[in-house]
Amino acid sequence: MSHPATDLPPVHRARHWYGHLYVQVLAAIVAGVLIGQFAPAAGEALKPLGDAFIKLVKLVIAPVIFLTIATGIAGMRDLAAVGRVAAKAMAYFLTLSTLALVVGLVVANLVRPGAGLNIDPASLDAGKVADYAHQAHETTITGFLMAMIPETLLSALTQGNVLQVLVVAVLFGIALATAGPRAEPVLTVLENLAVVVFRLVEIVMRFAPVGALGAMAFTIGKYGLASLAHLGLLVATFYLTSLLFVLVGLGLVARLAGFSILALISYLRGELLLVLGTSSSESALPSLMEKLERAGCPKAIVGLVVPTGYSFNLDGTNIYMTLAALFIAQACNVELTLGQQVLLLGVAMLSSKGAAGITGAGFITLAATLSIVPSVPVAGMALILGVDRFMSECRSLTNFIGNAVATLVVARWEGALDGAALASALAREPAD
Repeated sequence: MSHPATDLPPVHRARHWYGHLYVQVLAAIVAGVLIGQFAPAAGEALKPLGDAFIKLVKLVIAPVIFLTIATGIAGMRDLAAVGRVAAKAMAYFLTLSTLALVVGLVVANLVRPGAGLNIDPASLDAGKVADYAHQAHETTITGFLMAMIPETLLSALTQGNVLQVLVVAVLFGIALATAGPRAEPVLTVLENLAVVVFRLVEIVMRFAPVGALGAMAFTIGKYGLASLAHLGLLVATFYLTSLLFVLVGLGLVARLAGFSILALISYLRGELLLVLGTSSSESALPSLMEKLERAGCPKAIVGLVVPTGYSFNLDGTNIYMTLAALFIAQACNVELTLGQQVLLLGVAMLSSKGAAGITGAGFITLAATLSIVPSVPVAGMALILGVDRFMSECRSLTNFIGNAVATLVVARWEGALDGAALASALAREPAD
């Protein structure tokens, strides 16, 4: 099954530059910033536009993942390959996640963005972060693993839990692959249904500029660009560290896998603008899966790696966690020993998996980490609450690029990546 060549899937091929959807999203982002800055009340009032678009996208995420994985595995027939792909993906996720945590730790020690603030932890309002700390306390590894199993076969699709959809889709795909000729009619129905669902994705994505406008106007209107001045060094350090990680870290991984990270970023620029505008990597998940297939990745690998990566391969979130934790420690004049920092890194590795898939996971996992490492006051999170929304956008962008790279790398490791299709996709301008 093939999907139409798209850049944030088009309904019609555009003839003019202003018909490109990524141009429309960029214009919407700029308009949102201006509205939020000069008419804050109006900007905050536009929040429902962003929320509505995210809900529309989540409407199609579950069927897209289910259909892609189930038909992909059924088409592979080789069930050993499915397990091999999953094992390679998890090995990659563990390696890159650890690297991201270490990078955040090293940069925080070198730049020391919190040094000199001299904050008394007792003067901080812990009530501002109480809800996040409570959510973090209730999130455990065991609870996370149990939550992966849906109540019923259909509840995964209706509740929209990505990992539950992944579990059901894998099991259903294996059942299709092992049921013999009698499963062929079912597979045909699913493949035809996938065509309709991806057409639905095209329609939903046409509302991307509206969603980006509403989300960006709300963010700037509520928090204001002025709030960045107080913690500008932290925000700038995080953005520059993430950029360094993408261009150098992921760039090296991409080069070893035979492609350019800059070409990939250009190829996914429409999706990246959408992630920037909505501060959510989920908003571009269906389009990412489609574009990776068009770039030569088998749909079974795309279906397995991308949804799993959205929970286990959070490079941007991991950089944020160690960087923010050390910022809070430095701001409160808490000097952590090397042993305490290693403990912090280990706890962050575990807590980042425990809160995977939760809205606002970056802030919640930070709360979970600090609650286990008592040297750093959890109340210190109140220091960064005002700028967390701005850092959320960078987290989402880094996570998104990391998962795109991971999928291509795993496909390359499997010897299943179509090099000609990849080169063609990365070399040409998007059709939209």
